[in-house]
Amino acid sequence: MADSLTVESQPSGAAAPRRPGAIILARHGEPAISRKIWINAEGYRQFWAKYEVLGILPGQIPPQALVSFVAEAGLVFSSTRQRSIETAIALTQGRAFDSDAIFVEAPLPPPNLPGFIRLTPSIWGFLARVWWWFLNHHEGEETRRQAESRADRAAERLIASAEEGHDVVLLAHGFFNFMIGRALRQRGWQVVMSEGYKYWSMRRFERP
Repeated sequence: MADSLTVESQPSGAAAPRRPGAIILARHGEPAISRKIWINAEGYRQFWAKYEVLGILPGQIPPQALVSFVAEAGLVFSSTRQRSIETAIALTQGRAFDSDAIFVEAPLPPPNLPGFIRLTPSIWGFLARVWWWFLNHHEGEETRRQAESRADRAAERLIASAEEGHDVVLLAHGFFNFMIGRALRQRGWQVVMSEGYKYWSMRRFERP
């Protein structure tokens, strides 16, 4: 007699695999510091030091779409920078959120151009990012490789939360959110909605 083969079928009442929630990466509100100045490299170091400790400009009204995403999210995260925390406070309206240094912005040390060269903070920020990203100019701060490793860990943390089945919102910083987004895409997540990288903007990632 031929051997019989028994195939175990899935119980009809078994639950389907849980689909992960979405991950929303949002940038903080406008900081309480003016960029309408002309400064040299040392002046930009001082500007960035102030930028890193200040909160957001009072009186801002968060976009309603972002308010809705935060209200519906299962978990909300922020970085430990004041501008990120105040953004989270404005959006969560008394609800608890998780603040963690793993989400802080990547450093922005300016290139050592001659002191007579004076530029706006926005231009200095662009140059600093180019020098940091392509030329490994870090002045003893976090390097690009180190920041990429941190972005990987941040992405894994957000994914672990989303895999519990609820949407997750991170209220953090423009460039480091970009780096986390790269890490998410490398792990198969896709951008399904993007508002760019301006203040209060958000990008929504989902896993197919």
